[in-house]
Amino acid sequence: MNSSVQSNDPVSSEQLPRGYDAAVTRASRGRIDKREAILAAASVVFSREGYAQAGVDVIAAEAGVAKPTVYNHFGDKESLFRQAIAADADRALVRHLAALDRLDDGAADLRAALEAVGHHMLVCLCDERSVALRRLLHAELTRFPDLMDIVRERASDRVTEALADKLARLSVAGRLRRLDPVQAAEQFIALLAGPGEARSRLGTRQVPDDELWAVARAAVTTFLRAFAEDAG
Repeated sequence: MNSSVQSNDPVSSEQLPRGYDAAVTRASRGRIDKREAILAAASVVFSREGYAQAGVDVIAAEAGVAKPTVYNHFGDKESLFRQAIAADADRALVRHLAALDRLDDGAADLRAALEAVGHHMLVCLCDERSVALRRLLHAELTRFPDLMDIVRERASDRVTEALADKLARLSVAGRLRRLDPVQAAEQFIALLAGPGEARSRLGTRQVPDDELWAVARAAVTTFLRAFAEDAG
């Protein structure tokens, strides 16, 4: 008696149709592209309309996808909102870390290096997307109190830690006094963020670049008076 047995052995690459790997790669890339497009659109729509008024259909149209595609990727509007906030925080982190890459213990002119870092951080702080993210946080924190944790864990705390590491290295190299690096990093950021927010009038005014440089220079002057090795 003949019997037919279905093999459970994995299919070898030789048995796959020609172009199979490329097709899988394209499908995966397409899914990632759609997800990124939805997150970008969600950030725009939530910032413009707020959580309550933002419609998933509007987000889908902005992203150029069908409404069910949004739900397939994110489940529901609330999940999409949190992930859009997280994506914005991730983008902010990348930009701030790029600024901090300029600061090392071998910098010939420490003041100039700190001013360049401060200016770059102010540019990040005052750009349209960062301002929109802060407005959204302020508007929705009562409804979503965990949003601040998302932003702190994914961006602000990591920026502070990265700056603290740079300052600790400068201290060890004798470029700065002995210091609590986290506290010093927090103070440096505060010297930038406070005047930056005031100059931008909480994001309602575009701050000219020369003003950003002025804020950065003033922040660095104050910081070095406290922490420079040769400060009086």
